[in-house]
Amino acid sequence: MLTIRHFTVAELIVEQLRILGVKRIYGVVGDAIFGLMDAIAKQKAISFIAVRHESVAALMASAEAKFTGGLGVCISQMGPGLANLLNGLGDAYLDQAPVLAISGQAPLGKIGTPYKQFINQQAFVQAVSAYSQLLVHPDAVIPSLQLAVHTSFLQQTVSHLSIPQNLFALATSSQPFEPTAVSPPCPDAEQLQSIVQLLRSAKQPMMLIGGGARSARESLQRLAERWGCGIALSYGALGVIPEAHPNMVSGLGEGGNPHLASMFQQADVVLAVETSWWPAGDVPQAAHVIQIVKHQADIGVSVPVDRGIAGDPANLVPHLLKGLQEHVPNQAWLDKIRQCKQKWSVQNEMEGNQSASPLHPARVVRLIEEQIDEDAVVALDEGDVTLWFLRNFRAKQQHLLLSSKWRTMGFGLPAAMAAKLCAPGKQVLCITGDGGLGMVLADLITATKYQLPFIVVVFNNGTLQMERDKMFMQGLQPEGTELMNPNFARVAEACGWQAHRVQSAEQLNEALAGARSSAKPVLLDVSIGRIPYPDLPTQH
Repeated sequence: MLTIRHFTVAELIVEQLRILGVKRIYGVVGDAIFGLMDAIAKQKAISFIAVRHESVAALMASAEAKFTGGLGVCISQMGPGLANLLNGLGDAYLDQAPVLAISGQAPLGKIGTPYKQFINQQAFVQAVSAYSQLLVHPDAVIPSLQLAVHTSFLQQTVSHLSIPQNLFALATSSQPFEPTAVSPPCPDAEQLQSIVQLLRSAKQPMMLIGGGARSARESLQRLAERWGCGIALSYGALGVIPEAHPNMVSGLGEGGNPHLASMFQQADVVLAVETSWWPAGDVPQAAHVIQIVKHQADIGVSVPVDRGIAGDPANLVPHLLKGLQEHVPNQAWLDKIRQCKQKWSVQNEMEGNQSASPLHPARVVRLIEEQIDEDAVVALDEGDVTLWFLRNFRAKQQHLLLSSKWRTMGFGLPAAMAAKLCAPGKQVLCITGDGGLGMVLADLITATKYQLPFIVVVFNNGTLQMERDKMFMQGLQPEGTELMNPNFARVAEACGWQAHRVQSAEQLNEALAGARSSAKPVLLDVSIGRIPYPDLPTQH
């Protein structure tokens, strides 16, 4: 016999999120969500992570969703609280991370009046959410929550609920629902055969791999070897395929191998796996393109597709491998791949060993590479530092988190904190510029509060380097790009961190080695030179 439990709206929301496997809720308290905060406080299954700014809460929810594939949850006060969430929700929305945002709202009797902080929140979040609803009755909590969660998961997107302040304490007859098991789509045999035939026809094949293909890492490497293709990474897909693989020719386009585009443009068949990256000027004009994506709606997004198939690459790629059992790769093309790899390998090695004072950005990346764990999580901020890291870091199987399409500065620190909460046993590094760190500086205290030992490396050159260089390239005066920075190390120490100012390669090596055993978060404020990024795109 089904047991009926009695809940308030707030209690039921928390219980439902527990059933869905949510472990953390990120946010800032406000009077419109007092009822929800009370329900969170009275249970132990879900932790509330109190941050200093709602933007950080939403960025942490987005980063958790990207890292785990589960639902990221953030909550906020009505009005200005929700406004502050929007930056992180934009990141989740464009990077297709399943996130649920819950905001308070004016009491039921005040909706539509000149009540303090009242705004039409559904209209407010429309641009960065696929579903947003105002809850107006306690018995609607589960139908609304169920639709929000299903939308977030099925569309890999942001959903949002506005809940009036006085609704949280009301009793509801709704009962929680169990998660729906969704079976992966079965591959269509005829469709797979058509793809295999196209793969076999290739004389100059290339593979373009996105970050979502991580689950198929091993089978994709075997496919590359059997098919005889080069492996290129889409923007931000570092670590999906090891840099050491003989067919691996690094990233395509900005932040990648500068010699790759000329070879990639010669491809006659391209297999694009879990990516919508197709940078103009770096891609072939007449190649046949096959796309594998997890979600049907992503087929053909930004990529000119001849054949598209939806499903988990880990399930689909073995079928392609089987179909290529008798395939003989084109040795002349493999030679071109190896030559391209070798040319960039030599140049990358030289860039990473440059000696300069202040330190060259590529040298800092190389020193980090030498100290980092093979399975570390790297939270990469946005800016000039992003391109240097993507260009010069030779990944093994590190997991990279970044703001891929939204590209917001300030992503690194929140993402690192979320990663450490999700995977406390892994080494976590935040790689950020001085501009990005300055945007979220107050939340250094959050890492101390929750005892999160990870490393922040700050590329500090006192300027918004990318904006400065782009303005110069366009013949403009770089107004607003000079930064007046605090002593980041002292600020971090005041927040309970271990911190060092770094001026040389030797100091950085020593500081990175010492940081590994620290029980506290560690900030390394590294003085770097104002070196223009080579091959800087004027748009990003």
